[in-house]
Amino acid sequence: MITESYYSEKESMISPGAFLGERKYICDTAIATFSNEIFEAVLEKFPHKEVGHNANANGHRPIYLIEADGMKLIFYMTSIGAALAGTDIIEMQWQTGVKNIIMTGSAGALDSEATTGKFIIPTEAYRDEGMSYHYAPPSDYISIRNSDRLAEAFRRLGIPFVKGRVWTTDAPYRETKEAIEKRRQEGCIAVEMELAGVQAVCSFYGAELFSFLVSGDVLYENEYTPEGLSDANHSLDKFFISVKLAKEIEEGRL
Repeated sequence: MITESYYSEKESMISPGAFLGERKYICDTAIATFSNEIFEAVLEKFPHKEVGHNANANGHRPIYLIEADGMKLIFYMTSIGAALAGTDIIEMQWQTGVKNIIMTGSAGALDSEATTGKFIIPTEAYRDEGMSYHYAPPSDYISIRNSDRLAEAFRRLGIPFVKGRVWTTDAPYRETKEAIEKRRQEGCIAVEMELAGVQAVCSFYGAELFSFLVSGDVLYENEYTPEGLSDANHSLDKFFISVKLAKEIEEGRL
């Protein structure tokens, strides 16, 4: 079957080194954003220098070393979608040596009563994408292994959150009512496009993923409502929370 694409051997015919040279180590923790607005605002506010890049025929996307709250952190804008976001992690980690990745983005609400006014800490992701099946044995859901640790950090920091399953899909224009209802019945509270693939990649390469989301658009009511999507995508508070989490990691609490 097409989902049986996982092979346990670590080595592949193609290595990032073929394009990026020797592995490097710069620091331990990276913050990834999906938002160009957050990306530009952070670079305006914090000292930074380019230390690498993620690139393909579409263009060159710099990877920066920034200084925030007394820490040196890798900061980059990740691509959208599980395959591209996962590949970005592989190439970013090769160039920087990071072992902790804080990734935050937006999601569509499947249960707005549960998610409104709270950040979402995913516990499992439904694997409705292709990337994860090359990096983890087949299953319907993949466990987001640091969800409990992240929830403890949110409690310490006094940040409102809800834990729950999410649905990762490659096909946002095929989120049908039937599919939405099935995922809701399984306990999914939100839908997004990266997490299953990203977690599989991080687990395969020994990186620790810390992921949280904020819901914007609502998908399960009679009509699709996108009004909150822009704020969910581009609100800068997600970056400052990520910096607080990086401090928790640095000081051994997370």
